[in-house]
Amino acid sequence: MEDIEDKINAQVIAVFPDKVKIVVDNLEDFKIAEESLKVGSYLKIADNENSILIAIIENFQISVGLNGREYIIEAFPLGILRGGKFERGGDSLAIPPKEVKPASIDDIRKIYTDSVKPAESFSFSTLSSNKEVKVPINGNKFFNKHIAIVGSTGSGKSHTLATVVQSAVAEKNGDFSLNNSHVIIFDIHSEYKTAFPDANFIDISNLTLPYWLLNSDELEEILLDTGERDNYNQSSVFRKLVTENKKKYNKNLVKVFYDSPVFFDIGEVQNAIYNLKSETKNSKAANRYMIADGSYTCVDSSTTPETGVLLTEEQKIDRYFEKELNFHPTKNQNITKGDYAEGTLDKFFVRFQEKINQDRLSFLFGPNAKTSTFEHTLQTLLGYSAQKRSNVTVIDLSGVPFEVLSITVSLISRLIFEYGYFYKRLRCAKDPTEKINNDAPILLVYEEAHKYVPNSDLSKYRSSKQSIERIAKEGRKYGVTLLLASQRPSEISETILSQCNNFIAMRLTNPVDQSYVKKLLPDSLGALMDKMSSLKQGEALLVGESIILPSVVQIDPCKNPPSSNDIPYWELWKEEWKDINIDDLKAEWHK
Repeated sequence: MEDIEDKINAQVIAVFPDKVKIVVDNLEDFKIAEESLKVGSYLKIADNENSILIAIIENFQISVGLNGREYIIEAFPLGILRGGKFERGGDSLAIPPKEVKPASIDDIRKIYTDSVKPAESFSFSTLSSNKEVKVPINGNKFFNKHIAIVGSTGSGKSHTLATVVQSAVAEKNGDFSLNNSHVIIFDIHSEYKTAFPDANFIDISNLTLPYWLLNSDELEEILLDTGERDNYNQSSVFRKLVTENKKKYNKNLVKVFYDSPVFFDIGEVQNAIYNLKSETKNSKAANRYMIADGSYTCVDSSTTPETGVLLTEEQKIDRYFEKELNFHPTKNQNITKGDYAEGTLDKFFVRFQEKINQDRLSFLFGPNAKTSTFEHTLQTLLGYSAQKRSNVTVIDLSGVPFEVLSITVSLISRLIFEYGYFYKRLRCAKDPTEKINNDAPILLVYEEAHKYVPNSDLSKYRSSKQSIERIAKEGRKYGVTLLLASQRPSEISETILSQCNNFIAMRLTNPVDQSYVKKLLPDSLGALMDKMSSLKQGEALLVGESIILPSVVQIDPCKNPPSSNDIPYWELWKEEWKDINIDDLKAEWHK
C-alpha cells in the first residue's frame, strides 16, 4: 500500500475560502488508494503543521497541455482534523499544503464516530457515497432543537419521518418495554397507522376535544362570522355569556375568566343567545323583562305599574341560561324590544345553533365533549391512557372537517405547550434547584405542515399559527419541540421554519422551494446545496447543530413503512377492468 501511495502525485494548485483545486497527473494511481472515487468522495489535504483538511469532491475536469493529460479536482472544504479532533471550517489550513490523498473509510468513520459521545449518539442514515459508514448525530441536539424534513412528493419524506421516529422509540438504555420517548404525529393523509401499529391511534371516530378547552380566538373563529357587520356585538355578548356560565359551573374557583380552561355548558349559552335576541322589556321600567311564563299577565302599565319580571343583569342571564323563553310581543305600546332584539344577533344565533349541533363537529360539541374531563383529554393526547400507554400518538386528521382543521391542530398544540409550561412550574416548585425542566419531553410532528401553518395572514389560520409559532419560539424551554415535514417549505410560516436548527433536505424540484431552503441553511454549504434537485429517493442533505459536518446521506429503510407508497398505475391499468361498488362508496362517504 505504501508503494502505491508513494506513486500518487496530487498537488493543491489553488485554495479559496469555499473551494480547493487539486491537479492529479495519474487518476488511476489516485483511485487505488480508495476503492470508490467519485463526486461526493472525501479527500485528506495535509499541511506542514500536522493539520488535515477534509474536503468533499465537487467535480472533475481534464486539462490537456504540453505535459500531457492532467486531471483537475475541485473539492469543497468541510473542516480541519487536528490532533484527532474535527473542527468545521477550512480557513485555518497553513499554506502551502503538503499532500493530498483520498480519505479512507476508517478516516471518514472516525470523523463521525469521534464527534458524538456514545450516550448521545443517534443514527438513522449512512453516507450516500459509502453505505458502510453510519452517520451518527447528537440525539440531544437533534431532538431538543426544532427539526425540518423537506422534500418533493416521492423523495421519501414520509419514510424518513417514520425511520426517525421508529429509531427514537426503539432505543433503550435498560431492559424495559417502553422507553421514555413521547411523540405526537399530526397525520393529515392517514399514512402512519401502518408505520406505528402499537401507537395510541386517534381519528374522528374516537377523537374528543371538549369545546370548553378552546380559547377565545378558537371559539370565536368557529362560532362567529368574522365578516359580519355586527361582529363586535356578537363577540361582546358571547364573551359575557361564556364567562358567566363558567362562573356558574366553577364556583369553587376564585378566578374564572373567559379564557379559563374550565367547563361551561354550550347548550345554556345557546339558550341565552336565543333569549337575548328575542327579549322584550317594559317601556316604563327598563329592567323589567316581559317573560310570558304564565305567572303573570301583561296589562296596561297605567292600570298595573308592576308589569313584567324585575331582574338584575346577573339574575336575568342565569334565567336565560335555563331554557328558551317566550316573551310578550311588542304590539302593546308599553312593551319595547330588548337591547339585542333589533336583529344584531339573529344571524349569529342561526350560525351558532348550526355549528354546535352539526354531526361533523360532534368531537368538539357532542355529548362526549360535554362529559370528558381535562385529565382524560390530556392523558389520551400524551399517550398516558389507562387502557394503553404508548410512545407514539398518531392523530389522524383526514376526517376532521377542513373548516376546523386549523383549530383542532391549534387546540392540541396549545394544550401540549401548556402541559410543558405547567409541568416545569410544578417540578421547580417541588425542587427549586431542578435543572431539567421536563423529564418527559415531547416531540410534535406536523406532517404537511404548510396545510395548517402557511405563510398566510388569513384569519382561518390565525389560531394554529399562533400556537405553533409560540412552540417554535419558546417550546424548547419547556420540553416541547417540533418536527415539520413539508413538500412546500416556501409556503410554511417563515417564523416557524427559521427556528429549525436541524434540516433533512431531500429532493426539491421547485425552484422557489429550493431558494427558500437555501436561504435558511448556512452559506458555507456551497455546491452541496445544488445537489438537492438531483438527490435520489431516500437521499438527503443532513445539516444542523446535531451533526459534525453537513453530509449527503441515505436514510435507513423504516421498519414498518407508512401507507404512502406510490400506486403502480401502469401495472394496474394493464389488468382487467375492475368494477367499483358505488353504493358501498356512497355509504362510506356519508358516514
